[in-house]
Amino acid sequence: MKYVHVGINVTNLEQSIGFYQKVFGASPVKFKEDYAKFLLDEPGLNFTLNVRDEVKGNQVNHFGFQVDTREEIASHKARLKKEGFLAREEMDTICCYAVQDKFWIKDPDGNEWEFFYTKSDSEVHKVEGNVGPNEKSPSSNTCC
Repeated sequence: MKYVHVGINVTNLEQSIGFYQKVFGASPVKFKEDYAKFLLDEPGLNFTLNVRDEVKGNQVNHFGFQVDTREEIASHKARLKKEGFLAREEMDTICCYAVQDKFWIKDPDGNEWEFFYTKSDSEVHKVEGNVGPNEKSPSSNTCC
């Protein structure tokens, strides 16, 4: 397989293109009145925006990018924070049977994107109400 394909519905194509250009660091390879396509080699992603009159809520759980190093998380976080996109971060959190550093952003239609680095495995799926084993967090409802 060369590319994973994800197509999402959006209500404002121009706004969504602007958001995803900043997130992906790339421009669409195809652009029509009601459609845009991003084709990323790293990661291998064919990502399309499809205009709809209405999008209600987050129709998927979330999307995400897994990175290889702590430095990559820091780099993406700094880059996207400058763009005004940082929603929340969870450092040293237990989620999906792993200890992870991660942060989250939302696109213009409310779809959540997770950027995460897996530090180690865990015997626990997630720790309710915790960012890490000892830290309370009000925003720990989203995990894997």
